[in-house]
Amino acid sequence: MEHRVTPQTIDLRHYGHEDLPEIRQTLLDVHADAYADEMDDPFTQRFPWFVDHWGGNPGFACVIGYAGTEPVGFAYGAAADPGREWWRDCPIEEPEQSRTFSFSELMVRSKWRKTGTAERLHAALIDDRPEALTVLLVDPDHPKVQALYETWGYRHIGHRQPFPDSPRYAVMLRDLRAA
Repeated sequence: MEHRVTPQTIDLRHYGHEDLPEIRQTLLDVHADAYADEMDDPFTQRFPWFVDHWGGNPGFACVIGYAGTEPVGFAYGAAADPGREWWRDCPIEEPEQSRTFSFSELMVRSKWRKTGTAERLHAALIDDRPEALTVLLVDPDHPKVQALYETWGYRHIGHRQPFPDSPRYAVMLRDLRAA
């Protein structure tokens, strides 16, 4: 019988751009565990590039959850450059307040899934953000994940394929100022 640790025992630690050398391998290790069955996919294999790309942004923000010394998951993103927000290509009217946080990654190791860990990592990353909006991309082949984001206040606004070899993602937007 596998022992599951309750989400209350998770220590959430915040990191920024300057911390990337310290946390990079942790992010890669959690990714390798979370995507163990997909590591032969060329797009999945590019994850180290994405870590370096996002971590190289001075506005990079990351939260890693730990159970003792074991990293159980992480969430990261960065403030979007004005005019380059992922929602810009979608058929919506430009929001009055358009400062946007790009929520790039949320990963939880398999034995920690369905424990509330993902929601805690998500909230720890976006709570108290100065931006008015947060945007994320989700693979529409994972409708349960998209539905989960909807329960967290996101709405589906369009589609975007950021790279020729990437999936065509659903673009989801959330107003951080909404009650």
